[in-house]
Amino acid sequence: MSKKTVKKRATDKSQLLDKIDEEIKKEKNLDFRLLVTVYLTILIGLSIILPKIYIKNEIYYTSREISKISSEYSVLKEENRFLRQKVEYIKFKNQVLDTVF
Repeated sequence: MSKKTVKKRATDKSQLLDKIDEEIKKEKNLDFRLLVTVYLTILIGLSIILPKIYIKNEIYYTSREISKISSEYSVLKEENRFLRQKVEYIKFKNQVLDTVF
């Protein structure tokens, strides 16, 4: 390669680098208004989402508690039925024994 070609490539590269540097310098950083807008958007999003999550969790735990109480109720109901049968049997036995003696 000739020296002219090498110099031309070097100048082309330096011109490209200069253009890139200019573009980088031209880029605008975040301004205060955009930053406030982003923070407000995040805050509004969280203020909508967090209560929804809290309410769903409360509903879930309340339904678990209701389910537990319901199962305990059915067990107690069955136990009550069993105890009534025992009482009925004891009453019957007592009446039969009273008539025999």
